[in-house]
Amino acid sequence: QVQLVESGGGLVQAGGSLRLSCVVSGRTFSRYNMGWFRQAPGKEREFVAAINKSGSTTNYADSVKGRFTISRDNAKNTMYLQMNSLKPEDTAVYYCAATAQTMGIIPYQYTYWGQGTQVTVSS
Repeated sequence: QVQLVESGGGLVQAGGSLRLSCVVSGRTFSRYNMGWFRQAPGKEREFVAAINKSGSTTNYADSVKGRFTISRDNAKNTMYLQMNSLKPEDTAVYYCAATAQTMGIIPYQYTYWGQGTQVTVSS
């Protein structure tokens, strides 16, 4: 079984930065394509960013492109999401997810999920 644990969320003012981490255990981290999703109250879970197994390919939602950067360190079994120029509309619970299949943008394409970390951006 694969376990994912997110950390790094918190309260930040608009324009500020946060870095989220996702530590993966239980299986070989480099076997999985990884993604970040977020869910705001009353809204569906939405794609934020994804990265392939080696870290050579990334994909971003238009809403975060140019502000967020996804990366991974396979030696540390950890994925990151650097979030800059945060906006109040970025407020959500952020989830990391793993899949052995294609790197996708739809939640059901991912098999394993973390418990989420809250990000709140004040105006």
